[in-house]
Amino acid sequence: MMDTTARSKTNRLVGSPVERTEDLRFLRGRGQYIGDFRLVDQQHAVIVRSSVAHGRLRGIDASAALAMPGVTAVITAEDMSSPLPVIPFRRPNPTITPFAQPVIASEVVRYVGEPIAVILATSAEIAEDALQTVVVDIEHWPAITDHRNGPVLTPPIFPGTPDNRASLFVADKGDCGPALRNAAFTIRDRFSIQRMTAMPMETRGLVAQWDDARKHMTVSGAAKLPFFNRRALAGMLGLPETSVDYVEYDVGGGFGARGELYPEDFLVAFAARLTGKPVKWVEDRREHFMSIAHSRETYCDVELALDKDGVILAVRGDMRIDIGAFVRPNGMTPVRNAAQFLTAPYRLSNIHLEAHAMLSNKVPAGTYRGPGRFESCFVMERLIDMAAKATGLDRLDIRRRNLLRPDNMPYPLASTLPNDGFGDTACDSGDYLSPFERCLTEIGWHDKLAQQGTLIGGKYHGVGIGCFVEGGGSGPREHARMEADSDGTIILSVGSSAIGQGLETIFGQIAADALDVPMDRIRVLHGSTTLLAEGFGSYGSRSTVMGGNAVVATANAFLAEFRKAAAERLRVKPDDLTIAGCVATAPDGSHVGLAELASARIAVDGLFANSKATYTYGTAAAHVAVDPKTGKVDVLDYIVVDDVGRIINPLTLHGQVIGAAVQGLGSVFTEEIVYDRDGQLLIGSLADYMVPVSTDYPHVRAVSLEEHPCPNNPLGTKGAGEGGIIPVAAAVVNAIAAALSPLGVEPRDLPITPPRLWDLIQAGRKD
Repeated sequence: MMDTTARSKTNRLVGSPVERTEDLRFLRGRGQYIGDFRLVDQQHAVIVRSSVAHGRLRGIDASAALAMPGVTAVITAEDMSSPLPVIPFRRPNPTITPFAQPVIASEVVRYVGEPIAVILATSAEIAEDALQTVVVDIEHWPAITDHRNGPVLTPPIFPGTPDNRASLFVADKGDCGPALRNAAFTIRDRFSIQRMTAMPMETRGLVAQWDDARKHMTVSGAAKLPFFNRRALAGMLGLPETSVDYVEYDVGGGFGARGELYPEDFLVAFAARLTGKPVKWVEDRREHFMSIAHSRETYCDVELALDKDGVILAVRGDMRIDIGAFVRPNGMTPVRNAAQFLTAPYRLSNIHLEAHAMLSNKVPAGTYRGPGRFESCFVMERLIDMAAKATGLDRLDIRRRNLLRPDNMPYPLASTLPNDGFGDTACDSGDYLSPFERCLTEIGWHDKLAQQGTLIGGKYHGVGIGCFVEGGGSGPREHARMEADSDGTIILSVGSSAIGQGLETIFGQIAADALDVPMDRIRVLHGSTTLLAEGFGSYGSRSTVMGGNAVVATANAFLAEFRKAAAERLRVKPDDLTIAGCVATAPDGSHVGLAELASARIAVDGLFANSKATYTYGTAAAHVAVDPKTGKVDVLDYIVVDDVGRIINPLTLHGQVIGAAVQGLGSVFTEEIVYDRDGQLLIGSLADYMVPVSTDYPHVRAVSLEEHPCPNNPLGTKGAGEGGIIPVAAAVVNAIAAALSPLGVEPRDLPITPPRLWDLIQAGRKD
């Protein structure tokens, strides 16, 4: 359900529900994934990984593997230069430098799954069999696995560092002390969010090819950050940047975790260069759990202060985010966001939030859709509902009194230190009360309120709400290129990456409108470093904002070049021409089309630069029914209403928001990565880690508004790929608490599994 009443009537394609053009090749089985690669003399790689969470690596015996027919090499740290290359950070910070991950373990292992060796064989089956014969000798050391009850600072996982805190982000504004002392009411509580990870349908994979004659490396399987990964890998291999290319193919999902630079990027490329043969690596699902970045594991102690009317005066708190054994390339983003965005939808004068990045002997953590914002939204919205219950104030009125309004814009968020490039930022535009009220209407709040806390058919019913902010449009720039083909087709190459978000369709719409041509005249190429000199990829809900505006800028430059070439052909002044549909018409009626100017080789490069983030905002509401006998929760209705600035394609936007919401429901109820106290991973398949399926949550709705276009880019768009997941836990858990209010149940910890909720219900009955 999309509200598009504010759309300009001059657009033919932008704003229209165009079906995804890329889906035709997928439906016809013509998609090309890394698993489809079959190269001559291709070697298959498997990774020998640590089975111990923490210990000294004393030896590796691969003699039995090397004796097997078909095994061509076993590569360890001894085959590499010293010191070993480490995975670089996307935003360098001196405090995290000691915690960069080496590409392979050499003396110490720090988590189950850390790479120890690479086996190459002529088939994946032989490589897997050889893996079972490798004997690894590790002296076991104690593992640090739990920061739930406070930071475990000693002994440090990295000798020579003072403790196990990799970094501290402080979001600070005003003075919380006096505000808390003088408040009419304060509430303080603890919350926790479980460890989880992105779960794309397609696991990660890479194919590396080394051309010794050209001294050139090609890595296929790029996603999200091909240009950064190329630059980083070139440095790690000691090659010029132009001697490495990352090539993008179809990808079965990303969600923030897939496409970062991982140890495997280096290991597969190194193996290809060492052997001179193409090397292919595709992880299985069990390996995925112990190698891709985890996320979310957060423990909070937060205090909220209000005046007698429900105006929020101050928020103060402490947050511990378990980031695992190393700092990933973008591993500080969730930590910073957790502090900076906890109060984001609301006007506050006094904020002091400390977010500690805590090391542990677990898989290193990174970004996952809505990083830090999913967690902080849950904490803030639960505190507001708990405060309303304790004071007798209406939970809706508290939000109405504090939500951001147009006269607050641009509204500066609390600054974070250290400033990693995003420490100072401001909500750009909007009336946060508008989607809030629309959400209440859409879910029928006041009608359903009558059922709240009542037992209907053996189940307690309740409604809950949560307000959120989604950051997007990460800068600093994005690039595009347009080139006329001989048949009049326009080849559009973009620096953004396609990770399932419908990028080819979106950019085709934008380009077709900007050039005033049919959409089938546009051919979109994306993501690969072979297309452009520079690009920035897809992360932080930036593709439509940065890439889309780069397309507009490039289209304008392309039309200028076309006008110049047409004027030369028709022997008139450029300003005398009328351009329509890439046909130039002179005052005497003579005309020339783009295809007729093929010899002119019309091609232009363009970019859009902007350092100001965009902020989509909205409200979600949920209606649930809880079975007190089993602890099972039925989500009877769920709706999210957001203002995205300007809608390019209602269909793809709807898919993004609904998909993110369902992903969030999985985070609330079923998805959890569990470790034992020795650091052993206790999940290894989708039987243990239960992602939502299509039948789990049939009543999920979305309404997207475009009432307040972004003032910082020509299209007026805001990033909208993550907002659907951010408020889910807040709205649903508030609804569960409302349903179980007669029993005094106040859930504070995710996930809300039936056994855990049943325990809370029993405890409530005893009280």
